[in-house]
Amino acid sequence: MTQTTAETVLAGPPVDGQVYAEILQFYAHHMQLLDAGAAEEWADGFTEDGVFAQNVKPEPWSGRSTIATSMRRGVDRLAGRQVQRRHWFGMVAATAVDPDTVRSRYYAVVFETPRGGKASVYLSTTGEDLLVRQDGGWRIQRRDIAHDGV
Repeated sequence: MTQTTAETVLAGPPVDGQVYAEILQFYAHHMQLLDAGAAEEWADGFTEDGVFAQNVKPEPWSGRSTIATSMRRGVDRLAGRQVQRRHWFGMVAATAVDPDTVRSRYYAVVFETPRGGKASVYLSTTGEDLLVRQDGGWRIQRRDIAHDGV
């Protein structure tokens, strides 16, 4: 995983309000797809050569197809355990690299609810994305997720 600091990620000028709203809409749609079990549609939010890295995995997932296949396994595993997850993104900060490229940094909390059970916090993370405008919308070129406590 690329080691960065908030100052590094947020070193550029903040995006304007329109772009910020687009990014928040993208994140809301993107994570609701995952929470609904639509792993392939969620993976479409990455560029064809996108990368998804986590500090708890030895190797990042590279390429949209690999990301989709890997996430499908995870979604199916949760469904088999009858567990629902909900991802909550907050404190989203976004800076412009150029008109079609944005760096973002955010906190994400993942809630987990077993069927018939109570919701609990599954994990807390910091996320850093490199977003690019593609096909009239935003896609993730690289996502680095750092699980808290690791």
